[in-house]
Amino acid sequence: MALIDLIKQLRDRTGAGLMDCKAALLNNNEDLDKATDWLREKGLAKAAKKADRIAAEGLALTKTCEKCGKTVILEVNCETDFVAKGDAFKELVDNVAGQILMNNPANVEAAKELTTSLFTDATVKMGEKFDLRRFEVIEKGDQFIYSYIHMGGKIAVIVVLDKENPELGKGLAMHIAANNPSYLSTNDIGSDAIEHETKIQLEAAKQDPKLADKPEEMLKKIIGGKVNKYFAEMVLVEQPYLLDTESGKKVGQVLQEQKTNIVKYVRYQVGEGIEKRKDDFASEVMSQVK
Repeated sequence: MALIDLIKQLRDRTGAGLMDCKAALLNNNEDLDKATDWLREKGLAKAAKKADRIAAEGLALTKTCEKCGKTVILEVNCETDFVAKGDAFKELVDNVAGQILMNNPANVEAAKELTTSLFTDATVKMGEKFDLRRFEVIEKGDQFIYSYIHMGGKIAVIVVLDKENPELGKGLAMHIAANNPSYLSTNDIGSDAIEHETKIQLEAAKQDPKLADKPEEMLKKIIGGKVNKYFAEMVLVEQPYLLDTESGKKVGQVLQEQKTNIVKYVRYQVGEGIEKRKDDFASEVMSQVK
């Protein structure tokens, strides 16, 4: 078979560049399998060189296995938004989700080990650092799982209800995507968080001349009210329901009317909590020179 045909086959198999495919074949006596391994090894070397790069872009996705009744939500990161929007990266994330659903790894480390070859091949093909940041698998059981993907995968949400209600389930998932609640109910707020906020409000009250002459008991009530108001904005059931703004009903009221409870929810936003590197192009070039 002519070298050009082998290059085409190798490129179709790996997605690597033409010159890389040619070099791989010439270095491995035009053996396709060995050339594929050679490219994968080269991909590993690229990944190692990129270890100090920050993968803060990417996709958040949900995928459901109808046969097993499980749904996975996951976040896979890459370096650039350009790659995140490409079909090759979307295929990678979908394949990773499929492997997790099929094998049910115990944690992220186990999932990374399970999907090593997928990420290695992706590095060869796309030339970026990739990372499976987090995932959670939810079993349907007697519950009902609803999901929503926002902005093409920048935010993914799963809502688990105790009753079947597709319209409410999707609406709640959209609400959670937009409002980003920290707690399902006030019962989920830890005592440490309440104590911390109480101290903050107490110090703020000391600086407020309007509260200087208030009796101690009244001051406690005022501070308690401020703490409750602070956390109410973070509690899902206390938030005004986004899809029913005219009535002003809170999420908790809507749930009560529908005689439905939220069992749990999971919200992933791509890159949240990751400090993105802010080097400019010139600095990056100079760092490579050094």
